[in-house]
Amino acid sequence: MKDYKQNFIMFMLECGVLKFGDFTTKSGRKTPYFVNTGNYKSGAQVSKLGEFYADAIVAHFGDVGPGFDFLYGPAYKGIPLAVSTAISLHTKYGADIPYAFNRKEVKDHGEGGTIIGHTPKSGEKALIIEDVITAGTSVRESVPIIKSYGDITVNHMIISVDRKEKGQAGITASQEVKGEFGIDVISIVSIVDILEELYNKEVDGIVLVDDKMKERINAYMEEYCML
Repeated sequence: MKDYKQNFIMFMLECGVLKFGDFTTKSGRKTPYFVNTGNYKSGAQVSKLGEFYADAIVAHFGDVGPGFDFLYGPAYKGIPLAVSTAISLHTKYGADIPYAFNRKEVKDHGEGGTIIGHTPKSGEKALIIEDVITAGTSVRESVPIIKSYGDITVNHMIISVDRKEKGQAGITASQEVKGEFGIDVISIVSIVDILEELYNKEVDGIVLVDDKMKERINAYMEEYCML
Protein backbone atom coordinates (compact mmCIF):
# COMPACT_ATOMS: atom_id res chain seq x y z
CA MET A 1 0.00 0.00 0.00
CA LYS A 2 1.29 3.47 -0.89
CA ASP A 3 2.46 5.64 2.01
CA TYR A 4 -0.11 8.38 1.37
CA LYS A 5 -2.90 5.82 1.70
CA GLN A 6 -1.60 4.59 5.05
CA ASN A 7 -1.13 8.16 6.28
CA PHE A 8 -4.62 9.12 5.14
CA ILE A 9 -6.21 6.31 7.12
CA MET A 10 -4.40 7.45 10.26
CA PHE A 11 -5.39 11.05 9.49
CA MET A 12 -9.07 10.08 9.33
CA LEU A 13 -8.79 8.38 12.71
CA GLU A 14 -7.08 11.43 14.24
CA CYS A 15 -9.82 13.72 12.91
CA GLY A 16 -12.63 11.49 14.16
CA VAL A 17 -13.78 10.92 10.59
CA LEU A 18 -13.30 7.14 10.58
CA LYS A 19 -14.95 5.27 13.43
CA PHE A 20 -15.71 1.67 14.37
CA GLY A 21 -18.68 0.44 16.39
CA ASP A 22 -22.40 0.30 15.68
CA PHE A 23 -23.86 2.76 13.20
CA THR A 24 -26.82 3.11 10.85
CA THR A 25 -26.27 4.52 7.38
CA LYS A 26 -28.66 6.86 5.60
CA SER A 27 -29.97 3.87 3.67
CA GLY A 28 -30.81 2.12 6.95
CA ARG A 29 -28.03 -0.43 6.83
CA LYS A 30 -26.41 -1.43 10.12
CA THR A 31 -22.67 -0.96 9.67
CA PRO A 32 -19.66 -1.66 11.94
CA TYR A 33 -17.74 1.33 10.58
CA PHE A 34 -18.63 4.85 9.60
CA VAL A 35 -16.95 7.64 7.63
CA ASN A 36 -18.15 11.14 8.56
CA THR A 37 -16.32 13.69 6.41
CA GLY A 38 -18.25 16.46 8.16
CA ASN A 39 -15.82 16.08 11.06
CA TYR A 40 -13.06 17.92 9.20
CA LYS A 41 -13.34 21.34 10.77
CA SER A 42 -10.03 23.19 11.11
CA GLY A 43 -7.65 24.98 8.80
CA ALA A 44 -4.88 22.47 9.52
CA GLN A 45 -7.17 19.55 8.75
CA VAL A 46 -8.52 20.88 5.46
CA SER A 47 -4.98 21.86 4.41
CA LYS A 48 -3.74 18.32 5.06
CA LEU A 49 -6.81 16.87 3.38
CA GLY A 50 -5.96 18.80 0.22
CA GLU A 51 -2.48 17.26 0.27
CA PHE A 52 -3.93 13.74 0.29
CA TYR A 53 -6.16 14.56 -2.67
CA ALA A 54 -3.14 15.99 -4.50
CA ASP A 55 -1.06 12.89 -3.68
CA ALA A 56 -3.78 10.60 -5.02
CA ILE A 57 -4.16 12.69 -8.18
CA VAL A 58 -0.44 12.61 -8.94
CA ALA A 59 -0.27 8.89 -8.12
CA HIS A 60 -3.13 8.17 -10.53
CA PHE A 61 -2.17 10.40 -13.44
CA GLY A 62 1.60 10.22 -13.03
CA ASP A 63 1.65 13.95 -13.73
CA VAL A 64 -0.86 16.75 -13.31
CA GLY A 65 -0.88 18.23 -16.81
CA PRO A 66 -2.22 15.52 -19.15
CA GLY A 67 -5.16 14.31 -17.08
CA PHE A 68 -7.25 17.46 -16.66
CA ASP A 69 -7.33 21.23 -17.11
CA PHE A 70 -9.27 22.33 -14.04
CA LEU A 71 -10.76 21.07 -10.78
CA TYR A 72 -14.48 21.28 -10.16
CA GLY A 73 -15.95 21.21 -6.65
CA PRO A 74 -19.73 20.73 -6.43
CA ALA A 75 -21.42 22.94 -3.84
CA TYR A 76 -21.18 22.69 -0.94
CA LYS A 77 -18.73 20.09 0.35
CA GLY A 78 -16.76 20.03 -2.88
CA ILE A 79 -15.88 23.73 -2.64
CA PRO A 80 -13.25 23.62 0.15
CA LEU A 81 -11.96 20.32 -1.28
CA ALA A 82 -11.33 21.83 -4.71
CA VAL A 83 -9.67 24.91 -3.21
CA SER A 84 -7.42 22.99 -0.80
CA THR A 85 -6.48 20.48 -3.52
CA ALA A 86 -5.57 23.27 -5.95
CA ILE A 87 -3.39 24.88 -3.27
CA SER A 88 -1.64 21.58 -2.51
CA LEU A 89 -1.04 20.81 -6.19
CA HIS A 90 0.72 24.16 -6.42
CA THR A 91 2.69 24.15 -3.15
CA LYS A 92 3.64 20.46 -3.16
CA TYR A 93 3.89 19.66 -6.87
CA GLY A 94 4.41 23.04 -8.54
CA ALA A 95 1.26 22.77 -10.69
CA ASP A 96 -0.93 25.87 -10.96
CA ILE A 97 -4.31 24.30 -11.74
CA PRO A 98 -7.48 26.41 -12.02
CA TYR A 99 -10.50 25.51 -9.94
CA ALA A 100 -14.22 26.18 -10.23
CA PHE A 101 -17.36 25.53 -8.25
CA ASN A 102 -21.05 26.12 -8.75
CA ARG A 103 -23.61 28.36 -7.12
CA LYS A 104 -26.75 26.69 -5.82
CA GLU A 105 -28.75 29.49 -7.41
CA VAL A 106 -27.90 31.25 -10.69
CA LYS A 107 -26.75 34.83 -10.12
CA ASP A 108 -28.81 37.25 -12.21
CA HIS A 109 -26.77 40.41 -11.53
CA GLY A 110 -23.13 41.50 -11.79
CA GLU A 111 -21.18 39.01 -13.89
CA GLY A 112 -24.04 36.47 -13.53
CA GLY A 113 -23.60 32.80 -14.27
CA THR A 114 -23.62 29.53 -12.38
CA ILE A 115 -19.90 28.83 -11.96
CA ILE A 116 -17.44 30.77 -9.80
CA GLY A 117 -13.69 30.71 -10.44
CA HIS A 118 -12.37 29.26 -13.68
CA THR A 119 -14.77 29.52 -16.62
CA PRO A 120 -14.77 26.18 -18.46
CA LYS A 121 -13.98 26.28 -22.19
CA SER A 122 -14.60 23.87 -25.04
CA GLY A 123 -11.81 21.33 -25.38
CA GLU A 124 -10.94 21.33 -21.67
CA LYS A 125 -11.04 18.37 -19.29
CA ALA A 126 -12.55 18.64 -15.80
CA LEU A 127 -11.72 16.62 -12.69
CA ILE A 128 -14.58 16.56 -10.17
CA ILE A 129 -13.51 16.69 -6.52
CA GLU A 130 -15.92 15.20 -3.95
CA ASP A 131 -15.84 13.74 -0.44
CA VAL A 132 -17.76 10.52 -1.02
CA ILE A 133 -20.08 9.03 -3.60
CA THR A 134 -23.38 7.44 -2.67
CA ALA A 135 -26.25 7.68 -5.14
CA GLY A 136 -24.30 9.68 -7.72
CA THR A 137 -26.63 12.67 -7.30
CA SER A 138 -23.76 15.18 -7.22
CA VAL A 139 -22.38 13.89 -10.53
CA ARG A 140 -25.78 14.03 -12.19
CA GLU A 141 -26.04 17.68 -11.17
CA SER A 142 -22.44 18.60 -11.96
CA VAL A 143 -21.99 17.18 -15.45
CA PRO A 144 -24.78 19.23 -17.11
CA ILE A 145 -23.53 22.41 -15.41
CA ILE A 146 -19.97 21.86 -16.62
CA LYS A 147 -21.02 20.88 -20.15
CA SER A 148 -23.32 23.88 -20.44
CA TYR A 149 -20.14 25.91 -20.95
CA GLY A 150 -19.09 23.99 -24.07
CA ASP A 151 -17.62 20.73 -25.30
CA ILE A 152 -15.90 19.82 -22.04
CA THR A 153 -14.72 16.32 -21.14
CA VAL A 154 -15.48 14.91 -17.70
CA ASN A 155 -13.69 11.57 -17.49
CA HIS A 156 -12.59 11.46 -13.86
CA MET A 157 -13.84 12.11 -10.34
CA ILE A 158 -11.86 11.75 -7.12
CA ILE A 159 -13.32 10.94 -3.70
CA SER A 160 -11.79 10.29 -0.28
CA VAL A 161 -13.22 6.85 0.58
CA ASP A 162 -14.83 4.22 -1.61
CA ARG A 163 -17.07 2.03 0.55
CA LYS A 164 -17.70 -0.17 -2.53
CA GLU A 165 -21.32 -0.60 -1.54
CA LYS A 166 -24.02 -1.78 -3.92
CA GLY A 167 -26.96 0.46 -4.64
CA GLN A 168 -30.49 -0.50 -5.61
CA ALA A 169 -29.32 -1.51 -9.08
CA GLY A 170 -27.01 -4.13 -7.59
CA ILE A 171 -23.81 -2.34 -8.60
CA THR A 172 -21.67 0.22 -6.79
CA ALA A 173 -22.20 3.97 -7.13
CA SER A 174 -18.82 4.17 -8.87
CA GLN A 175 -19.95 1.60 -11.43
CA GLU A 176 -23.22 3.48 -11.94
CA VAL A 177 -21.32 6.72 -12.62
CA LYS A 178 -18.98 4.90 -15.01
CA GLY A 179 -21.86 3.31 -16.88
CA GLU A 180 -24.01 6.43 -17.10
CA PHE A 181 -21.38 9.11 -17.70
CA GLY A 182 -18.17 7.28 -18.60
CA ILE A 183 -16.50 8.79 -15.52
CA ASP A 184 -13.80 6.81 -13.71
CA VAL A 185 -13.98 7.27 -9.94
CA ILE A 186 -10.61 7.48 -8.18
CA SER A 187 -10.48 7.12 -4.40
CA ILE A 188 -7.72 8.02 -1.97
CA VAL A 189 -8.53 4.78 -0.12
CA SER A 190 -11.19 2.07 -0.09
CA ILE A 191 -12.66 -0.02 2.69
CA VAL A 192 -10.32 -2.80 1.54
CA ASP A 193 -7.31 -0.54 2.16
CA ILE A 194 -8.67 0.43 5.59
CA LEU A 195 -9.16 -3.18 6.62
CA GLU A 196 -5.71 -4.17 5.38
CA GLU A 197 -3.99 -1.31 7.20
CA LEU A 198 -5.76 -1.49 10.55
CA TYR A 199 -6.25 -5.22 11.12
CA ASN A 200 -4.51 -6.15 14.41
CA LYS A 201 -2.68 -2.80 14.43
CA GLU A 202 -2.45 -0.79 17.64
CA VAL A 203 -3.49 2.84 17.36
CA ASP A 204 -2.79 4.80 20.55
CA GLY A 205 -2.57 1.48 22.40
CA ILE A 206 -5.90 0.16 21.06
CA VAL A 207 -6.54 -2.40 18.32
CA LEU A 208 -9.54 -0.96 16.50
CA VAL A 209 -9.87 -3.81 14.03
CA ASP A 210 -9.35 -7.07 15.91
CA ASP A 211 -10.56 -10.50 14.80
CA LYS A 212 -14.12 -9.78 15.91
CA MET A 213 -14.32 -6.41 14.16
CA LYS A 214 -12.72 -7.83 11.01
CA GLU A 215 -15.31 -10.60 11.00
CA ARG A 216 -18.12 -8.02 11.32
CA ILE A 217 -16.70 -5.87 8.52
CA ASN A 218 -16.20 -8.88 6.26
CA ALA A 219 -19.79 -9.99 6.88
CA TYR A 220 -21.04 -6.50 6.05
CA MET A 221 -18.94 -6.36 2.89
CA GLU A 222 -20.10 -9.80 1.80
CA GLU A 223 -23.73 -8.70 2.06
CA TYR A 224 -23.56 -5.12 0.78
CA CYS A 225 -20.34 -4.60 -1.18
CA MET A 226 -18.83 -5.45 -4.54
CA LEU A 227 -15.06 -5.93 -4.36
